[in-house]
Amino acid sequence: MDTRRSQPGRTPLATESHALLSSLPNAHEHVFYSATSGRLTASRLSALGVPSTTTAYICGPTPFMSDMRSALSAAGVPDSRIRTELFGALPSTTPGITSTATGPPHPPPGPPGTGPTVTFSRSGISARFSPAYRGILDLADACDVPTRWSCRTGVCHTCSTPLLSGSVAYAPDPLEPPPAGEVLTCCSHPESDVVLDM
Repeated sequence: MDTRRSQPGRTPLATESHALLSSLPNAHEHVFYSATSGRLTASRLSALGVPSTTTAYICGPTPFMSDMRSALSAAGVPDSRIRTELFGALPSTTPGITSTATGPPHPPPGPPGTGPTVTFSRSGISARFSPAYRGILDLADACDVPTRWSCRTGVCHTCSTPLLSGSVAYAPDPLEPPPAGEVLTCCSHPESDVVLDM
């Protein structure tokens, strides 16, 4: 079962997943896309008729894992056969900003940029970068992508985020570089199309 937010036909690792599943006897695949048909829910899981002898592996944010654990238990799967792994971002932190209600992540308002494409993989949003943004963090803010930041000047590293692909440049240069494989979103801009784990 797959509940990734990617659009059909653009699912990361789809080829590898299908190949692995086809090598297993009696394997069945059910795919749910949050952005189109809707996420996997307890009622949808129940409708699949999961056998009580199933060993389930649940990976996702805490609320999703809790819902799926309850649904599997209701379907008769013993707790000892349910494995979980947290897959979620750190909570957002935006010091000095009064909390305001925001909707789900969305493309930025206004005309699209002409720069490289920035993909926020956890939020399911891709947008072209524009010089109107001081950095990737500004673009994330315009898209209501949950973010973490404090100084916005490359000093504190609160905004350090895994860079899944692509390359960035800094302006201003951070006080210290981020760890390998990560990027400071507050003071970076994309040099090529980038994919960020946020």
